[in-house]
Amino acid sequence: MGQEHVVKALSHALETGRLHQAYLLTGTRGVGKTTIARILAKTLNCETGVTPMPCGVCQTCVDIDAGRFPDLLELDAASNTGVDNMREIIDNALYAPTAGRYKVYLIDEVHMLSKSAFNSMLKTLEEPPEHVKFVLATTDPQKIPVTVLSRCLQFALKQFPPERVAEQLHKVLTAENVPFDAPALRLIGDAAQGSMRDALSITDQAIAFGNGRVEEQQVRQMLGNVDRDFVWRVLDAVVARDAAALNAEVERCFDQALAADDALAQLARALHRVALLQAVPSSVDADDPFFAHIHRVASALSAEEVQLYYQIALHGRDDLRLAPDEQTALMMTFLRLLAFAPSTGGEPKREAPMAASSSPTRAPEPRSVVGVGSAASPESSIATPSPPPSPPGGGSQMAESREFDGDWLKLVAALPLAALARELARHSVLVSFEKSMVRLALPQDKRPLVTQKDRLATTLSEYFGRSLKIDIDLTDGAGESLATRDVRVKDEKQAAAEAAFMADPAVQVLLNEGGGRVRAGSIQAV
Repeated sequence: MGQEHVVKALSHALETGRLHQAYLLTGTRGVGKTTIARILAKTLNCETGVTPMPCGVCQTCVDIDAGRFPDLLELDAASNTGVDNMREIIDNALYAPTAGRYKVYLIDEVHMLSKSAFNSMLKTLEEPPEHVKFVLATTDPQKIPVTVLSRCLQFALKQFPPERVAEQLHKVLTAENVPFDAPALRLIGDAAQGSMRDALSITDQAIAFGNGRVEEQQVRQMLGNVDRDFVWRVLDAVVARDAAALNAEVERCFDQALAADDALAQLARALHRVALLQAVPSSVDADDPFFAHIHRVASALSAEEVQLYYQIALHGRDDLRLAPDEQTALMMTFLRLLAFAPSTGGEPKREAPMAASSSPTRAPEPRSVVGVGSAASPESSIATPSPPPSPPGGGSQMAESREFDGDWLKLVAALPLAALARELARHSVLVSFEKSMVRLALPQDKRPLVTQKDRLATTLSEYFGRSLKIDIDLTDGAGESLATRDVRVKDEKQAAAEAAFMADPAVQVLLNEGGGRVRAGSIQAV
């Protein structure tokens, strides 16, 4: 189910008799790699003949389904990584099948094999016996030697979108006579993250949790999902610049023991739908349950603001592991949405906390940064903190005395820039810095940031005390920007951390003698 491109190719090969000696199935967990391998074993050994439609009722098909067919040999490479395990397979491959036409070797997580085991396998892949077929499955094909890859027919299995998962669960639960409601299935589809196996496991858990039923409210409670209107209440509070309402939403979220990560993920999804509506008005149907919410927010926010808030939501998820606790992280992310709220052309009217006396006071307001030669407007300005106060004797005097020292990366780090203008500066490479003109090179894939060049020019002009214009060339390979330098430094730290970890004698003992393995992505640089 859901892998029609693989089914079509294998069916055609079986119908025409053009069978390959080795197949490589790649994809994330739970997308059907092992299932396809077992079905392939049935197509090759079914008692009705080699066919893309095995009968499913003959002794061979029944034995394969039950896991007791002697000519289907399964090996988990994650726990059998050594050359001895591979030699045993190769030795057995020389003998004719016991009960079927073909011996089918299914090697799961094949990328975990050692280099010597791969070398041992290679000879058999080059000159396989006629009665042997290999089916290799992996979640990480990048780790498989090219000499092995070149001898396999490779199929990449796709992840399941949430709506496809919900559709399949609808069929399964209907056939099993389990009561359910459709929104609950969509929640499970989101939680499964592309894995049908995970979706079925979550569904089993939901049936037990819901006393034989799969209902939205119980599934939300089980998964720690926020209710569907939560993100729209949050976005309405952001538009209204209502910090008290945001605080109430955070408290309600944690009173109900809901997950902060899910709250931010749903916020990002909602902003994606808003951005898509702004770009493609026909993308939201009138019968969509969130039609009114999406249109209301889309009309209240500019496209630039939606993109900025989306980035804040994504970064907020990263902050969860670093924050003192999840509630603090979620509230700080929401306050960050307010900190970058748009200016209304004049000074925003935010009420400051009341002082001890009865007289209200106003908090100092952020200053709008707009493009050179353009007027301030709600659509084109983002509030940014004012620069530090000037020292006695005139700030303007200090700016007039500034000269560029040639270090663009240091300058970018020092400039008081709005978020998107800073992204333009970080991704740009300095070509030349003249008296009244700054020339930058920007990678082609960062073209949308060109809209921020007037804002960057304004900030540079204020910083150096003279009028500066910016000219941008869209070109790749011009040099190292601040952004690419940060990525390089991060990658170097990560590589050093992984090398140091793998070189540790205790780790080597666990890997080589204790049967241990390193989970992908588990080593983090500090």
